Amino acid sequence: MEGEAIVSELKGVVSHHQMEVAELRADRELAVEYLRAAMESLDNPDDRAGALLALRTVAEAYGGLGAVAAEAGISREALYRALSPKGNPTLKTLLAVIKAVGMRLSVSDAHTCAT
Repeated sequence: MEGEAIVSELKGVVSHHQMEVAELRADRELAVEYLRAAMESLDNPDDRAGALLALRTVAEAYGGLGAVAAEAGISREALYRALSPKGNPTLKTLLAVIKAVGMRLSVSDAHTCAT
């Protein structure tokens, strides 16, 4: 394929996504803040895809999707679907994935949060 030929000519080039995963893996505090900010978008039905994709990126950084799925007790395919832009994971799945990457979900007062 033409796109593959172009990529093979660019040895040493790293995609934005690969760099993002590496940065999150290297800096745990950054990963926590990244996911915290993204999870706030769950409040907005039009912006939920961002939070799901952020959780997917963190899962890639902390074990990979296969390992996180196994730890969460779901199939890798189910995890891919749940954390896709059109995903609609259950609370059980969200909590299991968040726990599998070594984090936990918390709640804050909406009136004290900046909008």
